[in-house]
Parts: sequence; C-alpha cells; structure tokens
Amino acid sequence: MVRLLARVGNALFTLLIAIAVVFLGVRALPGDPAVALLGEEGDPTALETVREQYGLDQPVIVQFVKYLQQIVTGNLGESVRTGLPVTDVIAGAIPVTLELTAVSMLVAITIGVTAGVIAALHRGRLAGWLVSVAALIGLSVPAFWLGLMAILLFAITIPILPASGFVPIDIDPVAHVAHLVMPSLVLGSAFAAVIMRQTRAAMLEALTTDYVRTATAKGLSRRQVVVKHALRNSLIVVVTIVGLQLGALIAGAVVTEQVFVIPGFGKLMIDAVATRDYPLIQGVVLITATAYIVINLLTDLLYTVVDPRVRVTTGGAA
Repeated sequence: MVRLLARVGNALFTLLIAIAVVFLGVRALPGDPAVALLGEEGDPTALETVREQYGLDQPVIVQFVKYLQQIVTGNLGESVRTGLPVTDVIAGAIPVTLELTAVSMLVAITIGVTAGVIAALHRGRLAGWLVSVAALIGLSVPAFWLGLMAILLFAITIPILPASGFVPIDIDPVAHVAHLVMPSLVLGSAFAAVIMRQTRAAMLEALTTDYVRTATAKGLSRRQVVVKHALRNSLIVVVTIVGLQLGALIAGAVVTEQVFVIPGFGKLMIDAVATRDYPLIQGVVLITATAYIVINLLTDLLYTVVDPRVRVTTGGAA
C-alpha cells in the first residue's frame, strides 16, 4: 500500500510539472492569439478586448494560478478559435483517437507477439531471419512515408480501401471499419516491430531456463512448453513494452491522423498550435500527459498480476 501511494504521489507531481512546462511553453510560441483570431488588421480595441476576455493581459503567474484552479473544478477554459468549451471540443475528438489507438495496439500486439515467438523458435533459420528483417524494416520506415505508400497502393493503384477520412460507426459500420484498416496498420506496424524484438529476446532467454527444461523432461508437448511456460514468463517484458509504447502510440497518432485526415486528438492539437489556441493546446496536452502517466501507473500495477514474484515483494513491502 505504501508503494502504491508513493507511485500515485509521484504521478501527481509529474503531472503538475507537465502542466507547468506546457503552460509556459505555449506562451513562448511566436504570435498573439488575439491577432490569430482577429487577423493582422484587427482593431486595437478589439484585440485588447480579446486579450482581456481570455486573461492574456494578466501576468503569467496569475494566469497559471487561475488555470490550476480551473483544472481542479474540471473547467479547461474556452477555445479562442471557436469559443466552445475545451472539454466539449476534446470530448468530440478523443473517442476517434482512442479507437484508432486501441485497434493499432491490438494489431501491434497480435503481430508483434506472434512474430517474436516464431523468430525465437526458428532462430538461425529462414523463418526467424525473415521475421527479424521485417521488424527492422518496420522500425526504420517513417509512419508518414508508410502511410503515403499505403494510400498509393491500396487506395489509388488497387482501390480497395478509402484513402482518407473517418465515418462514425453509427452511420455506416462497414465504411467505419474500412476507414480504420490502413491507419491502424500504419500506426501499429512500428510498434509491432518493437514488441516483436522484445518478445523474441524474452522468449530466447525463457527457453534456456531450468523450468522450461523441466517441463520438457516431464513429457509436455512443445506447444504446452512454449505457451504455458516460456511465453507466460516472457509476457512480463511484453507488458512493460506495451505500457510504455501505448503513450508513444497516442503521440504517433498525430502524424497518422494528419496523413489520413482523421478528425482525432492529433489533428486537433495541430490545428490548435497553428491558431495559437492556448486553452485548447493546454487541454489537449493535459489529457495526453494524464493518459500517459495513468498508463504507466497501471503498467506497474499489472506486474503483480503477470508476475507472482512482484506480488509477493509488494505484499512484503506493504
């Protein structure tokens, strides 16, 4: 329990630091939000009114304290560009990104774990070599280039998938799935390569341990030894990688959503930066930082489920 409270405290402190860095960082961006809203030819009186309306005429420290008070009450302010509450704007975009991220992670885990096991079991043979080469390519190719090539091949040369856009599932389920196929594969490919390499390394180590040799000596089938013993213990490393990469996956969605014109969290952030929309930028980064910190905290807690040794150590510490 003490360890859990300490981790939660560290997470809250990290979040506070992230809020401060983003708050100061967005104000260091060149340009004036009032000018971005009203244009270069905006009336000076109107510009001053906009600055006063959004508190931009106050000292930075005063703005920061008021922003912290707003966060505590769940109020992230109003978008300078649209005038809508930031929470409403984010609420409209975040489900799209969450769905894209979830499907991409499912693709990455499925391909990565399967390929990692194959590479470990066929080490030094053609199958293992081909999987390793594929993983290296997946790590080396930028997501934006892979996305453009996928559009060129599957939307233009062989028009079997839509090139861009997003269709809500309640409007057309089939079109919804079709629009997710390419972005999910593109976004998940690089992370599948990371998971594959880590799974392969963990599996190679597990296959040489005493408990695996004992299970083999007891007459268990190859499938039972691999799945119930080697792979189960290798999942500790996989859980770590998935937890760390999930935050990076959300960040990677920014590029993917731009390439495929998906109205999600990433595109919202790009548009907010382009228009110097301070409240929206802060809200987007706050949600992203919170998600990243919570994911890492849950990853730590998941160790106790995957690895009984961690459970025992934690229980003893408490």
